[in-house]
Amino acid sequence: MKTIRYLIVLSFTIGALIFSGCSGLQKMKKNAGLIQFKTTPKTLETHAGKVDVSIDTKFPGKYFDKKATLVATPVLKYDGGETAFNSTNLQGENVKANNKVINYDNGSSIAYKGAVDFNKAMNLSDLEVRMVASKGKKEVVFNPVKIARGVIATSTFYANMPKAIIGVRREANNTGKYDPNIDPFQRIVPDELMADIHYLINKADLRDDEIEADDIKKIQEYTKDAYNSKNKELKGVQITAAASPDGTIDLNTELAAKRKDTSAEFMKESLRKSGVETNLKTRYTPEDWDGFKELMEKSNIRDKDLILRVLSMYTDPEVREREIKNLSIAFTSVAEDILPQLRRARILTSIELIGKADEEILALAESNPSALNPAELLYAATLTENPDKKLSVYQSFIKIYPTDWRGPNNAGYILVKQMKYAEAKPMFEKAEKLKSNESIVKNNLGAIALYEGKLKEAEEYFGAAAGSGSEVSYNQGLLNLKKGEYSKAVRYFEDDADVNTALARILNGDNSGALKDLEAFTLPNCYMKEYLKAVIGARTAKENMVIESLKAAIGINPEMKAKASTDMEFAGYFDNAKFKALVQ
Repeated sequence: MKTIRYLIVLSFTIGALIFSGCSGLQKMKKNAGLIQFKTTPKTLETHAGKVDVSIDTKFPGKYFDKKATLVATPVLKYDGGETAFNSTNLQGENVKANNKVINYDNGSSIAYKGAVDFNKAMNLSDLEVRMVASKGKKEVVFNPVKIARGVIATSTFYANMPKAIIGVRREANNTGKYDPNIDPFQRIVPDELMADIHYLINKADLRDDEIEADDIKKIQEYTKDAYNSKNKELKGVQITAAASPDGTIDLNTELAAKRKDTSAEFMKESLRKSGVETNLKTRYTPEDWDGFKELMEKSNIRDKDLILRVLSMYTDPEVREREIKNLSIAFTSVAEDILPQLRRARILTSIELIGKADEEILALAESNPSALNPAELLYAATLTENPDKKLSVYQSFIKIYPTDWRGPNNAGYILVKQMKYAEAKPMFEKAEKLKSNESIVKNNLGAIALYEGKLKEAEEYFGAAAGSGSEVSYNQGLLNLKKGEYSKAVRYFEDDADVNTALARILNGDNSGALKDLEAFTLPNCYMKEYLKAVIGARTAKENMVIESLKAAIGINPEMKAKASTDMEFAGYFDNAKFKALVQ
């Protein structure tokens, strides 16, 4: 009998303890509505492919059981699935663990931050907090608490269209930088040829060995050929006679003038015999100090630097001559090697080389591209607006000039224009093999990486492409837009205006600037332009802009109807009759 009575008392005691443990947890569950949750932002947003959330939670006093532990998990619940954020563990004052402690008497405030990968189904979703309280081996599951609705996904609405650079520019002044206004193809190319008739000291008469020299015969033939050729134009012939800078200025002036006359008469007769009619200009220089300086700089004459210093110190020709003659040893070499070359009349024929007409170049590009030089073949691609024909020209270029990087690069450029990034990639890779340090190719490979979502790789390429064109800045802006660095994106987009630049401004809080960019963007039938205008309308409480712009976007692309119906940018219009009529 005593045993039975003992068991009854023990069972009652255990039951009381169990009931006591559960009652504390049940009370927490019952009063869970007293817990205050505040999310930042109020409606979640996705940036750089993540959904970040900050939750400030306030537990009231006399709520959290001193011996209880609570596991809280924010969960995004959406049609077809759910995604949980990391859980956080909390504990009462008497729990011996390392979790955040909630004060029983006064309550506590807890700050939580978390992030999950974004997917499109999250647009229409509920953020709820799921809590499980436990004490010893007992646990109670709370009813989920809904604390926010939906995810704004405007940051994902960019045009994934990185820009490539065409390889027709040439380096300016060997600086390694590119001038976008310089093209390698020049239909009219200036050319010239020079020849000298030399005279004996203090003489102005022509010598047979001079006027029959090879360089004189060559310039005579050059001039005649230019006059008679269909693809050349003779611009003129100029004769400049001079004396060497020794002797008196009066003597040298007379000598130079006579040399001008004798050389001009010779050239006039030569042109007459060749049947060439052209403008013959003549002039003379009494003492050719410029020629003297040029020859001295190229010479190995002793005391060369000292003589050049004399030229820089004195401008009076007589003083120059006296000071140089004082360098007796050096002047002997000057008199033998330099001065005879300055007793001359210089003949200069100027011509223009006339290239093929556009029609001829384009026809040859299609029928016989090997008849065109590289510059002409690259130019041929600019003579048609048809992208397939442009691509065909560049494919011909690749076959004919297989070691020139511009062929595959430009083929890739056209493929990018056609949104065929996957096909463009091997073209740019081939161009890089041909010219590994080419900054234009670096940009283009960066464009491929950016399109593929390889942001770190793209950033490295764009760094190597710095200075090679405005396209690099644009691509940097698009890169920063994807990374969620909107202020940086706006800076890189400074010289552009399109849907991406407008999106960056919207996300950076500049709705007015975004609207200006969209109005400046004139691409016809751009649904993204109209849709972003509707977003600006929603953000600035302009109902007419929302409805009219959405109507235009849906008219261009009916798929925008479904997008708008779940876009939390328009949450304030979900019950609007005009909005519902558009999206249903």
